[in-house]
Amino acid sequence: MRLALVHDWLNQLGGAERVLEDLHQFFPFAPIHTSIYWREKMPPSYREWDIRTTWMDHLPGVYRHHQWYFPLYALAFARMNLAHTGYDGILSNKSGFCHGIQVGEIPHLCYCLAPTRYVWEYDSYAARENLPPALRVALKPVIAALRRWDYAAAQQPNTRFVAISTEIQERIRHYYHRESEIIFPPVDVKRYAVVGNLGDYYLIVSRLIPYKRIDLAVRAFTALGLPLRIAGSGRDRAALEAIAGPNVEFLGYVPDADLHLLLAQCKAFVFPGREDFGIAPLEAQAAGRPVIAFAAGGALDSIIEGETGVFFREQTVESLTAAVEAFDAATMDPQACRSNAERFSVERFQQEIVAALQDLGIVV
Repeated sequence: MRLALVHDWLNQLGGAERVLEDLHQFFPFAPIHTSIYWREKMPPSYREWDIRTTWMDHLPGVYRHHQWYFPLYALAFARMNLAHTGYDGILSNKSGFCHGIQVGEIPHLCYCLAPTRYVWEYDSYAARENLPPALRVALKPVIAALRRWDYAAAQQPNTRFVAISTEIQERIRHYYHRESEIIFPPVDVKRYAVVGNLGDYYLIVSRLIPYKRIDLAVRAFTALGLPLRIAGSGRDRAALEAIAGPNVEFLGYVPDADLHLLLAQCKAFVFPGREDFGIAPLEAQAAGRPVIAFAAGGALDSIIEGETGVFFREQTVESLTAAVEAFDAATMDPQACRSNAERFSVERFQQEIVAALQDLGIVV
């Protein structure tokens, strides 16, 4: 069996890349087709992979500013013809346009992390990115054309969709008019363990970019005066530091080797954004810690309210503040958090992906 993996871009680490790493671990001999690959930025282990890029990999500045080229990704993947390459099956890991590859008669399983956000949710995306009003208007015809292409690409008869969450399943139905099953992303729960000695701090682990809404947590905890630690980096760091009080500590990048103890000893994990799924809250639960999360997106699938976390209903500083004030860590059982996280294990993910491939006639 010859399987090909397809991924949108490889120039940054995030949840999509974690999923890709697990897929590569399952299928180590499958080539990875992608638009661009920033070799120096990605983990050294990637250099041992068979990564094949498109002509976009040679565009100036594309590694650091891949968003500038967003109209071109559809073109790049539309020209990626895997129909006559001898593959028996194709598995795409999609949040952009990589589901639009030409597959011909080859069975194609699309693991959909999200329908392309800046196409289908353009207005909210433009607002988050602070695009100038004139540019927003100028891009409207481009967005309309990309929507038509994206929709058509999703109608390929040999493509079957799998969603990462209930939220994404509904978006696939709404935007693509396609049905899908749900296979939750993998969480390496074995990496984490419950510990007895807890700290008094709350914790965020995230890229510091607009849609993560870290600003809500910074403002809420600054007002409350409670200790908040933020692990991660991103272009919003300076702006967040400017509004943070002395009780908010920015840790920058934290290696995986140090992340376990940081998670296991926090009072609670804070998750203020609306995510398509969100692996970090489950990593916190795997370490026995509850989550304070915005009640939307993947958090509704991964957190049991009152048992492994609490929700705040409005994405505002006031709503988050009220949830933190009402939160009582003593009512949350660390073992219940751990047990909930185990439902999302890597082994379960592998079994379900293999079953989905086999349902398409791809023998693995």
